[in-house]
Amino acid sequence: MVVVDFKTLVINAKYASKKLAGIPCSIKDTALLKIAENLDLNRDKILKANSADLESAKQLVETGKLSQSIYNRLKLDENKMRDMIQGIVDICELDDPIGKVLMQRSLDTGLILTKVSCPIGVLGIIFEARPDVISQISALAIKSSNAVILKGGKESYNTNKTIMEIIQQALASVDEFPENVLTQIFTREDVAEMLKQDEYIDLIIPRGGNSLVKFVKENTKIPVLGHADGICHIFVDDSADFEKAKNIIIDAKTQYPSACNSVETLLIHRNFLKKDELIKTIKEEGVEVIFNPESWHKEYSDKILAVKVVSALEEAIDHINKYSSGHTESIITENRENAEIFMNTIDSAGVYHNVSTRFADGFRYGFGAEVGISTNKTHARGPVGLEGLTIYKYKLQGNGNIVKDYVDGKKKFNHKDLI
Repeated sequence: MVVVDFKTLVINAKYASKKLAGIPCSIKDTALLKIAENLDLNRDKILKANSADLESAKQLVETGKLSQSIYNRLKLDENKMRDMIQGIVDICELDDPIGKVLMQRSLDTGLILTKVSCPIGVLGIIFEARPDVISQISALAIKSSNAVILKGGKESYNTNKTIMEIIQQALASVDEFPENVLTQIFTREDVAEMLKQDEYIDLIIPRGGNSLVKFVKENTKIPVLGHADGICHIFVDDSADFEKAKNIIIDAKTQYPSACNSVETLLIHRNFLKKDELIKTIKEEGVEVIFNPESWHKEYSDKILAVKVVSALEEAIDHINKYSSGHTESIITENRENAEIFMNTIDSAGVYHNVSTRFADGFRYGFGAEVGISTNKTHARGPVGLEGLTIYKYKLQGNGNIVKDYVDGKKKFNHKDLI
């Protein structure tokens, strides 16, 4: 493992973030295309490194030290490589999220206030298992002009290290691109040090299981963007179409059961006439149905579904707002008024009508990719793409203006919006 001088690392990252904030988008896009090109040229090298990780992980699975679901997420193949590379190209083609004018207002003649988007600064991102995440996050950080410190799971050490080396080689070939924008760390000790660096790191984003996110939140003063649980709900209203309900629930539970946007609790209106047939169909897909779970707060991350029959729309809403983790909820109904009530009163990052919860994803939202899903109430919520990696600043331009003139009544504000 690499020994990290953490103080030097974070100081360099902070300096790099300031340099990156000032470069034109054309340089950032050139860097992204170089990364995509270099990853494509080194496919065999990456897959070889991944094979070494898979071999080690296989032994951990056999001894019960690693779950099969994590092993599955660890594996890279040609399809994942293709998507990983195309994802970087897609991010390159998105508009620059930095320097966007969000508001412009005249405070007085010749005194103009402008609200513009800007980078957050230095991000610390911790992720588990999936090695393709490292390229997604790197690309999002570059496009949004943020420096990033990356910590991947130990089970993907060889793959992550190889991918980062290939990315760094690409960046080194781009004139005017700052050094130390991307940094990689490897150990738990490194993570512990990173969580102490509130003077230099502006945001921590944990992307992994509940235990990881809870650990991070409990051990740092740095703001944390993430979610501790993915307890998603689907409510089948009394007017629901059976075929829609069946297909949506099966997709939300079985398409990728370990995903955080997989449905964990199904609520069914007592007047839905095909309750028994719906449950029977779900069971036929290999899903274990539990009617009286020990806890409605449980995230199964498996083909297990907690089910409750409710008497009314209001009961379903109350249950979800009480037990949801604030991730994603969906109502299946042909009653548009009920759909509107549900979507307006459910307090979650994503509220859907006649749609699988599995759509809660940055790529599917057209964000290019995501650094994770946020259930926070401030700054960013839901899939966090480029926009979620920006904040804003206020620019005020005048001509010798002083507050005393307004306090003394010599001048008056006009507060006129210009855009």
